[in-house]
Amino acid sequence: MAAATGLGAVPFFFVELDPQWAGLCNGMAAGVMLAASFDLIQEGQEYGAGNWVVTGILAGGIFIWLCKKFLEQYEEVSMLDLKGADAAKVVLVIGIMTLHSFGEGSGVGVSFAGSKGFTQGLLVTLAIAVHNIPEGLAVSMVLASRGVSPQNAMLWSIITSLPQPIVAVPSFICADAFSKFLPFCTGFAAGCMIWMVVAEVLPDAFKEASASQVASAATLSVAFMEALSTFFQNFSHDYNSEDASGFFVSLLFGLGPLLGGIILVVFALAFHLQHALLMGTACGIAFVLGAWRPVQLILSSKLGFIPVLLLLAIGAAFIHVSSSGVLKVAASKKASVNDLPTLTGFPLSVHTLQSFISCGAVAFHALAEGLALGVAAPKAYGLGRHMVLPVSLHGLPRGAAVASCIFGATDSWHGSLATAAIIGFMGPISAIGAILTGIDYSGLDHIMVLACGGLIPSFGNVVKRALSLDKRKSTCGLIMGIGFATLCLTFTRLVCLHTPYCNSAPEAVR
Repeated sequence: MAAATGLGAVPFFFVELDPQWAGLCNGMAAGVMLAASFDLIQEGQEYGAGNWVVTGILAGGIFIWLCKKFLEQYEEVSMLDLKGADAAKVVLVIGIMTLHSFGEGSGVGVSFAGSKGFTQGLLVTLAIAVHNIPEGLAVSMVLASRGVSPQNAMLWSIITSLPQPIVAVPSFICADAFSKFLPFCTGFAAGCMIWMVVAEVLPDAFKEASASQVASAATLSVAFMEALSTFFQNFSHDYNSEDASGFFVSLLFGLGPLLGGIILVVFALAFHLQHALLMGTACGIAFVLGAWRPVQLILSSKLGFIPVLLLLAIGAAFIHVSSSGVLKVAASKKASVNDLPTLTGFPLSVHTLQSFISCGAVAFHALAEGLALGVAAPKAYGLGRHMVLPVSLHGLPRGAAVASCIFGATDSWHGSLATAAIIGFMGPISAIGAILTGIDYSGLDHIMVLACGGLIPSFGNVVKRALSLDKRKSTCGLIMGIGFATLCLTFTRLVCLHTPYCNSAPEAVR
């Protein structure tokens, strides 16, 4: 749950805020905090009398006002390289969001102790994990708009949600006692946030952007959060233990790419790997990913050679036309041959843009594989414990591919990890979508082959660039990538064939 909050800081690894966008970010943060306040008030009313919720709201407002008065006595207060008023506001925002996590953690623990037991608790946990992403974005927007680095914004976003898993355990053990205190606690956290939004966050937003822009940003973020809450309320009532197993395994599908990205970055930093080697490694992995499923389908006679070749060509043509269009638009705005106007923290060259396009092809591949997982995961008994290892192994090369591609193009390790995390998130999104829509496996092989075809032209451009830099090192990287990806996918298949995972979706693994 807490780790999901850190995903809200990912955009700030790529985007620098100008003053107007800082104001809009504060407006969006205000909307997210207000929506979270409404949800806390509603949750408190479900657990007890509304009087305690009202009392908590008033107590929270008074408490945060007293905290502000206390901090104003110390003009030299500092935090995260910030001093004075900015530091005091950051302390208040982080403190309030941390307080509100205590209420959510209590709700998780009480839900596990409810009549539906583990299934209901797991669904609530997944819902709060997804809900934490925009809340992490809200915290990160407040910090980033004041010049805090993306790394620190991610760290403090995660810290604000740490009370959730910590409080969930005692609240599960003492569910009756916690359910009695929950109305006051949720009201208290809501009161703190409402006061902070009106007194601090919105006034800062109005300094940098117009009132209509701030109001629009806040309204849209409130609407999004309420839509998300409504969806998960219906979601928790309408789905059974099989679906809970599927959702759990689908989220695990995102860990493999992130772990693969971490492994690649650690090796790159430890051994000072050169750009040509890294880009060659990315291409080797991508070529194996692109060939693996089509070869499986041909060898198993599920699809003929000509249909597979045709689908690969269509996928390759689609990605080639799309990437060419993007590069032409970028080239029309470039300031020089290799230097494009940048929105990121590092110079954006044509070659860097090609690397990002290649990562987009990997994301399309991840979405296709996520659909197959969404068909298989709900059928896995025991909350899919047999699927954890093969699913994680299968995602390792994907994360290593995008991380090495971005690291080789930008020399940015945090950008590489952020990209691996984003790509890792693609698979769970499509897997959960497949579960919600109830699709079957028919036609998914064709989508997979299309996605595999898209990897070839996109990484073909990257390998050309790598060979022009250093032919020997890029060739070595290509061999390493092919070996690493083949090893991971082979082990995935071996693990699958000796566990009940194959019985979940034999179409996907045989």
